[in-house]
Amino acid sequence: MTNPFKSSELTSLRELPPCAVVIFGASGDLTSRKLVPALYNLFVDGLLPKQFEVIGVARRDMSGEAFVQVLEESLKAHSRRKLSDKAAWQTFSSHVSYLSSEFDAPKGYALLKEKLEALDRESGIQHDRIFYLATSPDYFEIIPKQLSVAGLLNSEHVFSSESPGLARVIIEKPFGHDLASGRGLNRALASYAREDQIYRIDHYLGKETVQNLLVFRFSNGIFEPIWNHKYISHVEISVCESVGVGNRAGYFDRAGILRDIVQNHVMQLLCLVALEPPVAFEADAVRDEKVKVLRSVRVIPQSEVSQKAVRGRYLAGHIAGKDVPGYLAEPGVSEDSVTETFAAMELMIDNWRWAGVPFFIRAGKRLPKRVTEISVHFHKVPLTLFSGEEVDVLRPNILSFQIQPDEGISLKISAKPPGPKVQVQPVNMEFSYGTSFGVEPPEAYERLLLDCMRKDATLFTRNDEIEESWKIVMPILGAWSDKGYTSCPVYGYKAGTWGPVAADELISKRVGISGWRRL
Repeated sequence: MTNPFKSSELTSLRELPPCAVVIFGASGDLTSRKLVPALYNLFVDGLLPKQFEVIGVARRDMSGEAFVQVLEESLKAHSRRKLSDKAAWQTFSSHVSYLSSEFDAPKGYALLKEKLEALDRESGIQHDRIFYLATSPDYFEIIPKQLSVAGLLNSEHVFSSESPGLARVIIEKPFGHDLASGRGLNRALASYAREDQIYRIDHYLGKETVQNLLVFRFSNGIFEPIWNHKYISHVEISVCESVGVGNRAGYFDRAGILRDIVQNHVMQLLCLVALEPPVAFEADAVRDEKVKVLRSVRVIPQSEVSQKAVRGRYLAGHIAGKDVPGYLAEPGVSEDSVTETFAAMELMIDNWRWAGVPFFIRAGKRLPKRVTEISVHFHKVPLTLFSGEEVDVLRPNILSFQIQPDEGISLKISAKPPGPKVQVQPVNMEFSYGTSFGVEPPEAYERLLLDCMRKDATLFTRNDEIEESWKIVMPILGAWSDKGYTSCPVYGYKAGTWGPVAADELISKRVGISGWRRL
């Protein structure tokens, strides 16, 4: 079976220019669990440039050999390509090195520059440079500034007419804490690099089903004509996690689920469902349409937040048969915290395609299972032709895109089961990546890192997208501040349930909608 990741668009990847990937925060979990496994998988699949280098930069004092050993142990646990091929790992690891430095120390950047320039001299060819900021957000402005001062972002080497834009900076979320800080970060980055050098990464956009949503919509003639308010009743987007805050309590208690998941991941999914056909499948064409969607979302007035949005916090309960503590009992969480671990809301998109179609969003922790899904609910049939005791209630058609853990697409239709009696039962027509293509889909970071090497920013977030998504959530954040606590309570829900009752009432109050889709 052909690997779909090696499609025709990727046939010339071995012709990619040499590339040096510099990872700041190289001693952290993101590097060992996601980034290096992704790079190694790309190498095994033959998708990295022939000449590449991975340089880890972190504050921890560690030798290059020790760094490679740490990565080897991590790959055994986190790579989809196991380390059975010793020769492959030895070749890959020979291109890995480590530099110990404080992120605000000019000396470290001078050493990094020397290392990159030596790499070019020894190979006889200039390497593209990708600087990945796998660090705390505290360094999102500091590192680009130091790179710029050191001449690593704006040097003649980078902006020569023969090879413009060689240097790219990849930044992980969060992109600010609110609208003001998001704008401030965008302005700061713009003072050190061009917008086409800045790659704001949202790993959800690297997932196969998310990308397939666009292919599904715009390469199948039977769906796009009915992708509008005339045929669609409502849309649900669910991002559910069974885990608690774990060791992220310090960050999460300042952020909450609205900032951590909804402002970025969920808004990106909403855009891909709702956008108009772009003029081309190119970075700015696709991102232009996403921005149009965000600008069309009806901002909920702060005075109406209590009717349109619900927040909750998990209490002690059971997950997978195990007792788990409530949020306030988690280590690192303030005892008087009002931070939400669950959020649900109803959004409307004010344009011709989606007029009157509610988009229901929910995201939460300590829910019964881990699942991310987009479900498109079509209108019920206008007239029931079948009646009688043997006919079940006719249910509307539902098209669902499961993004994790098992990527796939399903369409619920009504059909008659075998037998002499006329009966109507719902059945699912399902497509699964694992069974349909016979291969395991690549990890999200694999696709996104590869796209950055190709200078393709289609699946990365642009500066105006960040600001527009913050505009949508700011009134909700305002209402959920301490001052608005009385009118917008933090509802409790037991761990292992699907959230507070108020979230069920939010969707069931709509005429013709029975409740959230069962996941």
